[in-house]
Amino acid sequence: MTAGGTTTASAFRATLKRDLLIAYKRKNDVINPFMFFIIVVSLFPIGISPDGDRLSEIAAGVIWISVLLASMLSMDNLYRSDYEDGSLEQLLLSPHPLYFMVLAKNISHWLVSGLPVVLISPLLAYMLSLPSEAYLTLFVSLLIGTPILSLIGSIAVALTVGLGSRGLILAVITLPMSVPVLIFGTLAVQASLNSVSPTGFLSLMLAMLAGALSLAPLASAAALRISVS
Repeated sequence: MTAGGTTTASAFRATLKRDLLIAYKRKNDVINPFMFFIIVVSLFPIGISPDGDRLSEIAAGVIWISVLLASMLSMDNLYRSDYEDGSLEQLLLSPHPLYFMVLAKNISHWLVSGLPVVLISPLLAYMLSLPSEAYLTLFVSLLIGTPILSLIGSIAVALTVGLGSRGLILAVITLPMSVPVLIFGTLAVQASLNSVSPTGFLSLMLAMLAGALSLAPLASAAALRISVS
């Protein structure tokens, strides 16, 4: 597909590269959610108990809740700068399908905010005394679940991009849709701990990811057109 001599694929790559470069220049937007995730997980042994057996029982839930909160903290940056500098309007006027442009922005957001959380999760799981046999399941569930959280959050951000203060509204919109991801991710880890195959829960999460990839960029694109018009 071509438009004005530029293919949709090249426009997709250009949007992805642009957002990654912007994230690299604005390191605080990347570091803050990452550090928030580490701090929240680190506080649980202090606030609850340093006992390893007790921590191991809640480790999966603690990590998933912290991931959800860190994801919500980082979502506000997804379209904010584009809206403020006017480039979001240019994106909406692009001759290329808005679905792919939004998807590129979502992928970039996940690479800079979701992937680092996934990579460090085994270390934090060790800190929470999670048994080693559940590490792989935790890693895989986060690898599947964090893109879903980003895609869901993208819809909420697109709906509220024109509002000045939107933190509470984002939480109200995002949390109900994110709870199933948190539940299945936690249940998958618990299944591994109980010597039960987590394949069923991971398969459900993969189905949710496929649905999110298909529908969330379309919903985000429609929401952006409504919010910016």
